[in-house]
This record gives sequence, C-alpha cells and structure tokens, in this order.
Amino acid sequence: MNTDPIADLLTRIRNALLAGHRHVEIPHSKMKERIVAVLKEEGYIQSYELKQNEGQPFKVMRLILKYDKAGYPVIRKLTRVSTPGRRYYRKAIKLPRVLSGAGVAILSTSKGVIADRHARRQQVGGEVLCFVE
Repeated sequence: MNTDPIADLLTRIRNALLAGHRHVEIPHSKMKERIVAVLKEEGYIQSYELKQNEGQPFKVMRLILKYDKAGYPVIRKLTRVSTPGRRYYRKAIKLPRVLSGAGVAILSTSKGVIADRHARRQQVGGEVLCFVE
C-alpha cells in the first residue's frame, strides 16, 4: 500500500536515473502529471506521454529522462519536502531558494502546481512538495 504517491514518483525517477535508464513508467494521477509537467517546463526531463496498457484499467505516464553530453543525469537530486505526516507551507515572500536559484522548488498553490519562480512572480504561497537540483 502506497501512502505517499508523490514520494513514489520521485523515488521511481531517482532509481531510473541511478540505473541509467532512458525512460521510466509511473502510474498516472493528475497531481503526478502536473509535477512532471513542471519538470518538463523547467528542462529536467525531455518529455512525457500518457498511455493505456492493454488489459489494464489505469493509465501510466512514460517519462523520457534527460542526460547531459557526458552522460550524467540533468536531475542531480530530488528531495520530498512536504509529507503526509508533516505538511510544509510557505508564504510567497518566504519561499525557499534551491541552490540560490539554480534549482527548483515545486509548489502546490491555489493557482495549481507551479515552480517557485512562477509562484514568486504571481505572489502566491503554498505547500512545498519537493526540491529539484
């Protein structure tokens, strides 16, 4: 039983990167899809697609992971911040800066799931879901 689907998403991506896989398949949900969309917008993954496997009632997301020219993953570190047991909320003026702005914090706000720089621009706070470095 999986009680934290976002942590599962991040762990699957981390494990695929450590193993050197070019793609990874993850069970679909709207929240996970939006987090993956933010990763794509920020340039951490190449692309993603939704697909329905034959004989299975649920959709899966297939992520195409991104590596640099030397073969190292673009995502160096994925950290889950807010957990089901301890939520982590921040106001717009107190949003964390990951690697002094080189990384990204992904937030769940009233405007949707967005990156920290967009939240600062729109002056909205929210739940800090994860850090991407």
